Amino acid sequence: MDAGVRTITVAELADGAADTPVLGDAAALLEPVLIVDLDDADADSGMIARAAARIPVLDRITVGRCTGGVPAALAPLTAALDLTYATGPDPTDRAVVGTENVDATVAEFVNGVARCPQSALVAAQVVRISQTLPVPEAVDVESLAYSTLQGGSEFKGWLDERRTLGRPLPPPPATDPVLIDRDGDTLRITLNRPERRNAYGTALRDALVEALRLPLLDDTIVTVVVDGAGSSFCAGGDLDEFGYTPDTATAHLIRTRGGAGRLMARLADRTEVRVHGHCVGAGIEVPAFAGRIVAAADTIFRLPEVTMGLIPGAGGTVSVPRRIGRWRALHLFVTGAALEAPRALAWGLIDEIS
Repeated sequence: MDAGVRTITVAELADGAADTPVLGDAAALLEPVLIVDLDDADADSGMIARAAARIPVLDRITVGRCTGGVPAALAPLTAALDLTYATGPDPTDRAVVGTENVDATVAEFVNGVARCPQSALVAAQVVRISQTLPVPEAVDVESLAYSTLQGGSEFKGWLDERRTLGRPLPPPPATDPVLIDRDGDTLRITLNRPERRNAYGTALRDALVEALRLPLLDDTIVTVVVDGAGSSFCAGGDLDEFGYTPDTATAHLIRTRGGAGRLMARLADRTEVRVHGHCVGAGIEVPAFAGRIVAAADTIFRLPEVTMGLIPGAGGTVSVPRRIGRWRALHLFVTGAALEAPRALAWGLIDEIS
């Protein structure tokens, strides 16, 4: 584990040891992440309650570390923490991620924060704020935060590095980017840019939005099935389009009023999404709003936006936490780690493996 990251006990947390400024000179982030050692056998219920009460005002990411199973008495504290890692398989408590090597997994998370501390901290703030909001308002919070990060140095660094590759804007689709087929009371919507692994670019997004509006206007459509052509359901946002929005205010309105997430949420009780291959970023953020997700056994999920200096921007800070909890969602956001179908099923990100 990075020796520069401070670890404190539950008692120290309860006594205010973490109550220090998060900003230093020139607005540099001081200790954006703090580790709390949960192997503290002397923590009583009063101490646990005091420690949990301090966390919301700390302005930093707090990560619990436990070398065994987390005692039930610590549940109020793990619920307040941003995330807890513990040795062993994943428990039923969604606030805890199980791992074979706690220190290695904590280090992976800490290194993710160190790479992009601003976006990691904003991701933690957004999932905390939005967890109790209605979906439309929560999507707005996500998008406003995303627009803020678009003007930050972390995203600029990623974008500058990307542009050194000299990749042009993607060509327009040669065929319809989304196919629509109706059979009785079922509407099938198929993402149809397999040459770009169905990347969630402008053309595909706009066509998907138009397709999702159909069942909202026609209540004789009882079932909506969404799938994808080619090797992957959706490889996420089209990276070759990043950085070309006219301005961040316009981009916010496009993401929220012109995006598919809010529509998918409105259609949740009628919609099943069938995913396969790589589901990256928007490729799971939008489906996670649906009432049912069926995944092929080879499906792999990733949410890499924080590693790019951003946060999920297609609704993922809303949809994913509501399926798996804000704690495990933050683990996926900050580390960018791949999640395979069996664990996605156990966590509740998907509903069935086909």
